[in-house]
Amino acid sequence: MKKMHLFLILLLGFALESFSQESKAARDQRMEWWRDAGFGLFIHWGAYAIPAGIYNGTEVKGIGEWIMHTANIPIAEYEAFVQQFNPVKFDAKKWVAIAKKAGVKYIVITSKHHDGFCLWDSQVSDYDIMDAAPFKRDILRELTDACKAAGIRICFYHSIMDWHHPDAESKKDYTHQNSPNPDWNKYREEYLKPQVKELMTKYEPGVMWFDGEWIPEWTEAQGKDLYNFIKELNPEIIINNRIGKGRKGMQGMSEYEDAAGDFGTPEQEILEGTSAYDWESCMTMNDTWGYKKNDHNWKSAKQLIDNLIDVATKGGNYLLNVGPTAEGLIPPESVKRLQEMGNWLKKNGEAIYNTRSRPNYKEGDHYKFTVSKDGKYTYVIADQFTGSTATLKEINPRPGSDIYMLGLKKPLPWTQLSNGDYLITLPKKLPGKYAWTLKITNP
Repeated sequence: MKKMHLFLILLLGFALESFSQESKAARDQRMEWWRDAGFGLFIHWGAYAIPAGIYNGTEVKGIGEWIMHTANIPIAEYEAFVQQFNPVKFDAKKWVAIAKKAGVKYIVITSKHHDGFCLWDSQVSDYDIMDAAPFKRDILRELTDACKAAGIRICFYHSIMDWHHPDAESKKDYTHQNSPNPDWNKYREEYLKPQVKELMTKYEPGVMWFDGEWIPEWTEAQGKDLYNFIKELNPEIIINNRIGKGRKGMQGMSEYEDAAGDFGTPEQEILEGTSAYDWESCMTMNDTWGYKKNDHNWKSAKQLIDNLIDVATKGGNYLLNVGPTAEGLIPPESVKRLQEMGNWLKKNGEAIYNTRSRPNYKEGDHYKFTVSKDGKYTYVIADQFTGSTATLKEINPRPGSDIYMLGLKKPLPWTQLSNGDYLITLPKKLPGKYAWTLKITNP
């Protein structure tokens, strides 16, 4: 046993030395599709959708997918929810059609959350959708195939910690297992990594999105070892910074330069400004990630679109969550808001997709900017216009070029004022609602 532990220490030491040996050009090529995407759909789904926030007739505070911990549910009792998980109304093609109509470019679904229940047919566990639940269908396979047909990237969330596995019991009292001899190294090498390999080889995800790294058993060295393990399986994979210990709280950005992972993960918040480091803001539509039937605190479609604009103009991606029901349906409140976002993106998506930020990403309270990745165009996204004209300082149109409003074919008259500002005459009727985009040709 001591020899094995010494071997693991040496292996992790090698992982630290070999981590992140990648040129900037290679990294830019690998990250390009993700930077271009701008908008993704997060899906938190599992056995926690059965209680839906209610345990023994009492509403449980907090987010839905944490109910096992929050309500102190013993493993045997929680397994009863898994045995009831039979989402007969689940239709992967319908889910993906909703996502496609919303304008999202990638989907991140919980392959396994902290409760340990797996949504695919795992060969290293019976605690999965095929063996422990009555559904007997590989959810990840169906969703992967539907995404591929629709041109959407499939990506997986995966929890590092596991409240169900006896060897994964943490010093932090998350599991209530009281395992006699938990062996974290055994869990990591014989369960966590083999399951990650299954996901990588069977489904070929575009992103591996980890979580649960805050437990004391997990270290930065283990994170870098897992990062290298995954990159050996697929050098083109993208991995979030929660694979290691580098992220700084809910703000989600890495505290040190060589932290494991490829992008920061602000949770339920948006950065105050731009960042030189890739980042993605994950946020809910209401107050929970996993489905809670009594959570009706929905954000408006306008707020969600404002968030998307704010994130894009600051150079990040927006990962917006839905929590499907135990029957396998995306809540209608979520569908309605996604449809509104899709309608807005049909007209204005050019200002979100394939764009980059710039240092002066806004002007005043109502104008924000993105730039096409080839640098040819600046997009001015306005959530409000006052009057029949717009005056802007922070743009520089190519002389003689046309300025357009996305959604309209006719160019808008414009002129440069004596003080250097630019005056743009707006259309009498604005297309659509929520926010509008001016497309300006750069010099």
